[in-house]
Amino acid sequence: MTMDALADSTTLRTRAIATKSSFYLAMRILEPERRDAMFAIYAFCRAVDDIADDEGDRALRRAALDQWRADLDELYAGRIRARVSFLSEPVRRFRLDRADFESVIDGMAMDVNEDICAPEWEKLELYCDRVASAVGRLSVRAFGLTEDEPGGDCDLPTGPKLLAYHLGRALQLTNILRDLDEDAARGRLYLPREALEGAGVTSFAPHAVLSHPSLDEVCAPVVARAREHFDQADLVMAGLPKRAVKAPYLMAAGYRSILDGLATRGFSPPRAPVRASRLKLISAFLRHAFT
Repeated sequence: MTMDALADSTTLRTRAIATKSSFYLAMRILEPERRDAMFAIYAFCRAVDDIADDEGDRALRRAALDQWRADLDELYAGRIRARVSFLSEPVRRFRLDRADFESVIDGMAMDVNEDICAPEWEKLELYCDRVASAVGRLSVRAFGLTEDEPGGDCDLPTGPKLLAYHLGRALQLTNILRDLDEDAARGRLYLPREALEGAGVTSFAPHAVLSHPSLDEVCAPVVARAREHFDQADLVMAGLPKRAVKAPYLMAAGYRSILDGLATRGFSPPRAPVRASRLKLISAFLRHAFT
């Protein structure tokens, strides 16, 4: 197989994985090289997330995550193993930071080491930074929010760094509120302990919390914090080049509509699924796709 054919095959595989993402439309509107980099970033996240969500032996899952760390070590040393070859071109072209990939793995390791249940806000912040904002730090490079010259400074400028911080947390907190029942089925509960205690919830067992009459009160500060992060992300994006924020604008619009839907529906059982508003997505697409 020629190098061009191998590259095409890799892109097709990562694209097939990315079609399952809530952000697929946002990825699709990017220029081809940036789009393919986002497909690769998502494929990596999907692979390590599947390890975290597996219900098998914890030691084996930790070993699987460690193997990804070893593969990344080799990749950044210039020795490209087959399994991570799909990351090679995006890493080279957009100078994706090794530390951000490592942070994502560290976040998945938090789920492997224990079934997170009612973490304090400080721990939840760390988790969100690793599994979401670190992905944002990788993504802003692919979006074109940093200088692309090879050999340049690897540090993120303040604006893109703040966008990754706020939008990553907004998206992850929305995920947490949307996936309460799915997470509880795995024995997990990401709602913060302080919110539970403030609402008078004394048992932190996931299913007990999800049937508690004060669940709306528990979720209210999480909704509020997610809204604050969306608002801050909007302010940051307003000061960045329009051509480079069309994808994150679309991501924010879709997930903000999910958050609005969750807040309107409420959190008491039965909890009907909430999806992104097609109307708001189309509106955001028309505003930003052709900038």
